[in-house]
Amino acid sequence: MSGQSITDRFAAAQHSMTGSAISKAVCKATTHEVSGPKKKHLDYLIYCTSEMNVSVPQLADTLFERTANSSWVVVFKALIATHHLMMYGNERLIQYLASRNTLFNLNNFLDKGALQGYDMSTFIRRYSRYLNEKAMSYRLVAVDFTKMKRGIDGVMRTMSTEKLIKTLPIIQNQLDALLDFQANPNELTNGVINAAFMLLFKDSIRLFAAYNEGVINLLEKYFDLKKGQCKEALDIYKKFLYRMTKLSEFLKVAEQVGIDQGDIPDLSQAPSSLLEALEQHLASLEGKKTKELSADTRASTLSSAVTSLSSTGMSFSRMDEKERLQALEEEQARLQALEEEQARLQALKVQVHHYTDSLGHSCVMPNLSSDLFDLQPAFIPVVQSTPSISTAASAWGGRTETCMHLINECGVFAWCILSLCAPVFRPDMQWSQSGEKRLTGGHNWQSKTMTSTTAWNPVPMAPAPMPVQHLVSGCASVSHRRSR
Repeated sequence: MSGQSITDRFAAAQHSMTGSAISKAVCKATTHEVSGPKKKHLDYLIYCTSEMNVSVPQLADTLFERTANSSWVVVFKALIATHHLMMYGNERLIQYLASRNTLFNLNNFLDKGALQGYDMSTFIRRYSRYLNEKAMSYRLVAVDFTKMKRGIDGVMRTMSTEKLIKTLPIIQNQLDALLDFQANPNELTNGVINAAFMLLFKDSIRLFAAYNEGVINLLEKYFDLKKGQCKEALDIYKKFLYRMTKLSEFLKVAEQVGIDQGDIPDLSQAPSSLLEALEQHLASLEGKKTKELSADTRASTLSSAVTSLSSTGMSFSRMDEKERLQALEEEQARLQALEEEQARLQALKVQVHHYTDSLGHSCVMPNLSSDLFDLQPAFIPVVQSTPSISTAASAWGGRTETCMHLINECGVFAWCILSLCAPVFRPDMQWSQSGEKRLTGGHNWQSKTMTSTTAWNPVPMAPAPMPVQHLVSGCASVSHRRSR
């Protein structure tokens, strides 16, 4: 299926009639067209999340209603729109989603009626589970891991040990749900699933960057932890190595489907000697006989591991920097377009102002009063004398070309201004009789005694009709027979 369906057009028209701009935008962003949601509709929904007079629950409920559709295209695009708003919209939206008891209940979704329904339904179920897990993570820690501050003074690098041990498993669960999408290059065959994969790719980079910094912080504190904390930290690090392997496979798929090589980070794993050092330290705390490493060896091993993981974190920041620069360029382009539009309108206003000044007339405004004649348009005689017509032509002074130039340059806007502000030329009617009057509206009657150059002669009246004798007699006989 290609293009918008009749159902999409009917639903958009229905929302236009009811005046619901949000519902209309959601409907247009989740059409049956097999392509990703259009940027202009997503941008409008992002704008709505920041407006205080917009109901975020209503916006979210409208998206949830679209996931109840039987078409995999509509449901998939509703999930993509929700994910896009979670990433780039105001934080109010993800706060509301996290506060709900249930989010997307699509574990049993299956579209049997479409050509790709079976295959795409599988990815819809996986995608909805990730969005549920993303909202759950925000509920548990009250922060979006993909938006938190990173770096040496970032959130994960400065987090306390107790909080760090509780937070890292939450990141692990969200990353597991993301990597379970498991799309192969030959399965990314349409614009809908490609749009979802691109959002997952961006989330994976930012999520793993936070995960990586948390692990660095944990490793730096590892040899000073207690036995129980060391055990938990070692388990977290082993899971971290496993997820790094799965992420590298996910990034290979991204590279094969055409994502820019510069956006894909380089995953540098820590040396295997670090894991041995961590296990030996935990064994020594548990009282097991093992060969304890010297402090210098342990410090050098830890330093090399932190350096390797830090370089990985730096490569993660390249995509964020590129996206930030792209957003700045788009914003500058929008501002430049707005300035050009304002300059064009200002130039139009100046042209219209000069035009009206050259005519020496002001805009004709109705004089609203209680008198009946004042509510009617001024009386304009149809018959005009020859000098009056020539006077009107000279009054326009050939400015018709100027009007048409403005209309051609600036379109309907210029036509509206000229219609409102152009003077109405009404050459005075020349009256041949001194006693005749002209009506100006209301109670104002004025004499018009100007001399006319045109001689007005009375029009001869037609003669009165005369009856024909034989027709009269025939009609009389017919009426006599009818009466009998």
